[in-house]
Amino acid sequence: MSYQVLARKWRPKNFDEVVGQEHILRVLRNSLAKEQLHHAYLFTGTRGVGKTTLARILAKCLNCETKLSAQPCGECRSCNEIDAGRCIDLIEVDAASRAKVEETRELMENVPYAPVAGRYKVYLIDEVHMFSNHSFNALLKVLEEPPEHVKFLLATTEPKRIPVTILSRCMQFGLRRLGRDEIARQLARILEAEGVAFEAPSLPLLAVAADGSLRDALSLLDQAITDGGGALQEKQVQQMLGTVPGAELDALLTAAIDRDGPALLRQSQRIARYQPDFDALLSELLSLLQEISVCQAVPEVGKERELERAAAFAGKISPEETQLLYQIALTGRRDLALAPDPAAGFEICLIRIFAFRPEPETAAVPAGTGATTRTGTAAPAGTTAPAAPQTQAAPTAPAVPEAPATGPAAEWLALIERAGLEGSVRQLALHCSPGGRQQDILILHLPAGGTALLSERRRQRLEQAIIKVADPPLKGLRIEQIAEAAPETAPAAVRKEGTAPATGNGNPPRQRGGDATEEACRQDPVVRSLQETFEATLQPDSIRPRREPKKTEQ
Repeated sequence: MSYQVLARKWRPKNFDEVVGQEHILRVLRNSLAKEQLHHAYLFTGTRGVGKTTLARILAKCLNCETKLSAQPCGECRSCNEIDAGRCIDLIEVDAASRAKVEETRELMENVPYAPVAGRYKVYLIDEVHMFSNHSFNALLKVLEEPPEHVKFLLATTEPKRIPVTILSRCMQFGLRRLGRDEIARQLARILEAEGVAFEAPSLPLLAVAADGSLRDALSLLDQAITDGGGALQEKQVQQMLGTVPGAELDALLTAAIDRDGPALLRQSQRIARYQPDFDALLSELLSLLQEISVCQAVPEVGKERELERAAAFAGKISPEETQLLYQIALTGRRDLALAPDPAAGFEICLIRIFAFRPEPETAAVPAGTGATTRTGTAAPAGTTAPAAPQTQAAPTAPAVPEAPATGPAAEWLALIERAGLEGSVRQLALHCSPGGRQQDILILHLPAGGTALLSERRRQRLEQAIIKVADPPLKGLRIEQIAEAAPETAPAAVRKEGTAPATGNGNPPRQRGGDATEEACRQDPVVRSLQETFEATLQPDSIRPRREPKKTEQ
């Protein structure tokens, strides 16, 4: 006897054997039990989910010689002929090969004739979206006034290509893609029935590769059994599918989380030896990151789903970084087709993960506490780092060495110049005055007039720049807001008195408007909106009082 492939051998012959699609089976069973039958049914869904199979089972239910029910006997002449594909009252049409209007009209001309042996003449039209417009018109004419002895069963993967006039005359059923667990369980049942030895971890690999299609899963299973010499082994299935072991992907993600660039690239090259499907690999990485995000956001749900693998990573990376890695991997998958080759596209995605991740964050203390402290790693979600001691005692040492001739303002300005500060960060520094040190933490005082310049991002950039050039070395920087006007040691205040040193280019600062004009500009809602939205800065030297126009005598 010739070999029969598993996809045909294990095709369901009744509704009880159908995997999934319970939402459709319930409607069909109730309709058959109550004999409330529609004249046209449309089954839609992706490949291999059971559209044609359900249509054939429904045809058996309609024409079973025992009785009209949701459970065909499977033994009568009509049931056997439908299973064998030679029932004269079941007319199966492939619309892709019979798309011409002449063929459709010839087909529809036989509709008025009564069935030969069964209760109904059943037309099963597969891939009906391939019909031409004229063919659809011919079908529509029959659907508008169908004979009582005719039932139409239509199947398609692209319902959007079917005219709405056809859709409105059909009872529509959308078949869903099967879950990985559903496919894996069905494969296990088939292998046990066939007496084929298998390793359980190999089944989820086939289920993932099937992408929701049970027919594709059975075709892959046939190939895997042949490749394994009659048995199914995990390593052999991985080689056949080009999938990467989970431990290799875990090592890749660990190197990324640890910011170990050399290890990340070495692991990438190691994975490339498997010759994987890099699109599927990025998809698996995205799934892992999604599970990590679930464990971080709702730990209880993570435990219910038994996501131990993801839970092991959840404590090593902040939720914000998890979302960033997910977005980078998502963009990398989208751009994969544009890369010179998939391996290069995958590697550049890993480089983005390594190169564009932010440095460990500095946890901010709520406004009003007066300080921020630097942390070694990102703070867990929903927590803040403890504030530094808020002693009001006199500083133990000056922030910068004092110069008898120029004073602290000049020394602080010199430190700003050495740090190479520019833009909004420079303006923030110019409005601050040195307030001493506390345990290698530089304290700066910021008056109320400079509040609009302060943001956590600017403070971090100022801190990073000053630490690089400070002598003696610093570990951090804290900005304290004060209610008084700008102290005399603030470079911005010195400039107001006209005694500020020359700018970095050797030119003296330009004459500018008075304090009232400057304060009016700072409080202007448009100016404040620009500062908040674009981190814009106000250049004090450019502010001049508005001149009243001269009055001319008539």
